[in-house]
Amino acid sequence: MTHFAHNGEIQIAFEDLGGAGGDPLLLIMGLGTTRFWWPDGLVAELVGRGFHVVAYDQRDAGESSHLPNRRVGLPIKALLQRKAPAYSVEDFTDDAIAVLDALGWKGAHLFGHSMGGLIAQRIAIRHPQRVLSLATSSAVPSDAKGLSILRYLRLACLPRFARLHYPETPQGNLDLAVAIARILATPGQHIDEHDVRELVDKEAAHQVASFRDSKAQSRQIGAKWHGGLLAQITAPTLVLHGERDPLLRAASARDIAAAVPGARLHLVPGVGHFLTRDVWATYADELRALANRADEQPQINGVTRR
Repeated sequence: MTHFAHNGEIQIAFEDLGGAGGDPLLLIMGLGTTRFWWPDGLVAELVGRGFHVVAYDQRDAGESSHLPNRRVGLPIKALLQRKAPAYSVEDFTDDAIAVLDALGWKGAHLFGHSMGGLIAQRIAIRHPQRVLSLATSSAVPSDAKGLSILRYLRLACLPRFARLHYPETPQGNLDLAVAIARILATPGQHIDEHDVRELVDKEAAHQVASFRDSKAQSRQIGAKWHGGLLAQITAPTLVLHGERDPLLRAASARDIAAAVPGARLHLVPGVGHFLTRDVWATYADELRALANRADEQPQINGVTRR
């Protein structure tokens, strides 16, 4: 069931995925996609390890507010331009806090994937008192800006996205999701419609679709960050990254872990950028261990974590 939080005039759609009474865990998905791309199997693993799991749609995605169209060009151009086209990354972080407020959560564990991992880092910098622990997967470091981000990307992967053209029909949406998953999965890994059908079906039930609005993606990726550095993060931090990620180099994870005090790095062999079932149990175990670690240090630098 969809609920809405409000950050000013912006509505942020969120959904309680189960585990009431457990440790609060907020899931943050990446660029151009919806909360429905968190696989049910991964959510079940997290609930089974004692988490109360909630996921939300970023602004300009899914059932959350979409901003008016502007002439912002392709997403890669928006990444490099100096002026933010529609909003700041601070707005993204405040959207997450609006969800916590709507839930009545004083704090939460954060798990962000891809661009969601980048936003999670920045939530931990801007709102340290609300973050119990921080976990990222397949994310670039917050400290990287502009052209420096390109050194983390495997640029050969990007033209494959530009060649994706499928009709906006139920079958077209399924074919697009399969194509996206194949690009993001470990090279050579078999991916077919069975790996994405549940994601697409959930989107269809809510009349949304991921990766369809390039202008919205440009606004998302073009948002600028004016806040502090990773060294300011005080929350216990875990950095996950697939060693065979076809989109982001493992150097991005190494640099996050090196910059955040006390962060733990786990490079996962044989894993790509897409959250396939072979990583669900491993990632859930890692998040449980991180939350346990946070419980052992409820106050850091004067900030109470509970």
